[in-house]
Amino acid sequence: GKACPLFVPLVEEGLLEDRITDDMVDRYLSELKPYNVDSLVLGCTHYPLLMNPIKRYMGDSVTLVNPAYETAKELKNILQKKGLLNEKITTSTYDFYVSDGVDKFKSFADEVLPINVGCVNVVDIESY
Repeated sequence: GKACPLFVPLVEEGLLEDRITDDMVDRYLSELKPYNVDSLVLGCTHYPLLMNPIKRYMGDSVTLVNPAYETAKELKNILQKKGLLNEKITTSTYDFYVSDGVDKFKSFADEVLPINVGCVNVVDIESY
């Protein structure tokens, strides 16, 4: 495991393809290069958004694993095996919930998601 605490703010600031991001990738991952790593698990929901700079730095011989994607694939398999997968859905609807920063979320989400984020619901975490 390797903590990369500045990756999250870089993603949240939209610095996905920026020199400072490349510098942080180098700083955090340089100690892994001598070990000829063949796979690297991107262990945070933000990290897959940095796949391009991480891939450039680590090289094509390193497989980057997005655990969110792999988890979704496995969930689909489980639902299919148990006969619980609803394959009749033809349109998708999305609901977005945040605890703060609606405008920042919408701006960021519109950049990284393949859909336009319309309504964002604010949740008061303190009420839970």
